[in-house]
Amino acid sequence: MPFPKKPTRPLLALLLACASHPALAETAPEAGPPASTTSFTPADFARFAPRNARDMLERVPGFAIRQEEDARGLGQASGNVLVNSQRLSSKSDDILTQLSRIPAASVERIELVDGATLDIPGLTGQVANVIARTASFSGQFRWSPEFRAHYADPRVTNGEISVSGRKDWLEYTLSLTNNSNRGAAGGPTRITDGTGTLIQTRHDVVKARRDDPKLAVRLAIDGPGSSTANLNGSFQRIPRQFTEHSVRTNTDGNTSVRDLDDRASARKWEIGGDWEFPLGPGRLKLIGLNRQEHKPYSQSVITTVPNTTPTGDRYAETGDSSERIARAEYTWKLLGADWQLAGEAAFNALDNVATLATLDPDGQFIETPFAEGTGGVRESRYDTSLSFSRPLAKNLTLQLIGGAEWSTLRQTGVPAAQSQPLSRSFFRPKGSLSLGWKASPRLDVSLKIKRSVGQLSFYDFLARRFLDDGNANSGNADLVPQQDWSAELELNRNFGKLGSTKLRLVARNVQDYVTVVPIGAFGESVGNVSSARERALISTTTVQFDTLGWKGARADLYVELTDTRLKDPFDPSRTIPYGFLTDRYWSITFRQDFPGTDWAAGADYEYNHATQYHRRYERGRDFEGPVFAGLFVEHKNVAGLTLRAEARNLLNGRQRWDREVYAAPRPTGPLAFTEHRNRLIGPIFSFTVKGNI
Repeated sequence: MPFPKKPTRPLLALLLACASHPALAETAPEAGPPASTTSFTPADFARFAPRNARDMLERVPGFAIRQEEDARGLGQASGNVLVNSQRLSSKSDDILTQLSRIPAASVERIELVDGATLDIPGLTGQVANVIARTASFSGQFRWSPEFRAHYADPRVTNGEISVSGRKDWLEYTLSLTNNSNRGAAGGPTRITDGTGTLIQTRHDVVKARRDDPKLAVRLAIDGPGSSTANLNGSFQRIPRQFTEHSVRTNTDGNTSVRDLDDRASARKWEIGGDWEFPLGPGRLKLIGLNRQEHKPYSQSVITTVPNTTPTGDRYAETGDSSERIARAEYTWKLLGADWQLAGEAAFNALDNVATLATLDPDGQFIETPFAEGTGGVRESRYDTSLSFSRPLAKNLTLQLIGGAEWSTLRQTGVPAAQSQPLSRSFFRPKGSLSLGWKASPRLDVSLKIKRSVGQLSFYDFLARRFLDDGNANSGNADLVPQQDWSAELELNRNFGKLGSTKLRLVARNVQDYVTVVPIGAFGESVGNVSSARERALISTTTVQFDTLGWKGARADLYVELTDTRLKDPFDPSRTIPYGFLTDRYWSITFRQDFPGTDWAAGADYEYNHATQYHRRYERGRDFEGPVFAGLFVEHKNVAGLTLRAEARNLLNGRQRWDREVYAAPRPTGPLAFTEHRNRLIGPIFSFTVKGNI
């Protein structure tokens, strides 16, 4: 809901000053990682008093954590963080959650290395490898209550607790987390007709309530011999509710009240694991994953006009989805190179039951089946790849991956537009070529060219109603995953103790891009357009001011600029950007750790710009901000605890929505009305307590 989190690893201030200090390079450790690796030890983070590996990695100069892509199956590595040189065989835990469970006392060092030099196919650019060893029992906790000045309920259930330890050959981690949220906004909405004449004003108050308690366990087994095994399991509930209370006044003085109730209560569980052991001239790794989700969902709208019976509608669905994956990876060394042969089988399924309902005069919803939204989707997919990685020179490394996938998509049930279930089979080649170049002791360059296949949401195959904004998806049994060719260039420049900067340039040409497209003469739904293109610039810079005489001061700058283009599916004469995309974003964070004390303070500022979205009967821009700013103060040792107080949204970032709705399909349809929302979010106050057990 309001004030979404963005990456705040802020780019380029004082860069010219950095270049004037060539003698400030960090010295490489004498043992451990190779000389080409930049290594950070716990002493490098002591002034921040970190509680876990995440706290430490977020303080590595110039490094921004990049999550694994939402890929099909497990596939190749795509993030930029490893733990003990390994990926975790889980899809429900992101890397930030995994890092937050590793106590800082267990971290021996953090290595920054070019991904192409590692024997893990898919990695490219600068990669962080967190080396951690658990020797004894330890634990940690975090509690983060939050309070907002306007509309929102207090958030008091956000927190986490984890314990970890080792018993001989068994290492274990047990955690309970709840990243809850309580968001809200309120304010005016203006409705004008096609001529710009005001026809209605509204005062809306929206509230979002979300909890996601999750219990997770991880077991790591050493042996017998050089074999290793990992077992991960989790169970999670995600109850959430979004409400909107809207008082609407027409220009003739007549009023009405509309109440929206949007809620879901998902339950998820996952179990996964891997076992690696020597076999012949190499090592074999077997990976398995099974996860399921049960998700009841409903959205209702009730309108009340004085002296009349309330009217209303409801859309509801219950989806049961599953994903089962089996993967094998065999690695060996031959002719001075690292080789890996991998195979994967994945089976995905969705069964969904949807209903529509109308409010009767007694205040009860009368349900009717919604056949177009009821049905199922099945996908079976088989994937194979061969990877090759070797040095071409002392400072140049090549990684080459060639592979393909075979998949079958089948829609079950009997959609309204067809008499038999639809089954389609596909063959798609994919792979990548990566080069890592150590241009100088302070400059690393990497290049990656990749052919990939995207992921689909099976819900998009089925029809859906959106009662909140009056839209509907017709369902599309012909939907296919998008494919793309991408090229990514990354440059990492280290300025020693003064800081570092990273620049990523990304170009992507997309085939079968997934967006909203026309269905029939008047319908619309998620579908494919033949082609689209993306260009992006991402930069992360850290400046540490100690060497300039300002002890304990640090600034992080993050910049992301994106240009996207495709032909408007509803008006092919126009070129439009991707919808709901943040195409311009930058943030700067400043932190001052006061020497000789346990106190720290700082500030942050961010700006974002969102693109327009386009549907058959409307287009608009939905965003928050565009500016947010905050302050914090922190004490790193209050009876052994870290206490942090924050005040955010101090520059009155707001929730905005501007849209044009047409009486007939665009582009020829006349404008029916225009809606302008401008809702107050207000200042947000939070308090965080971190400690060890």
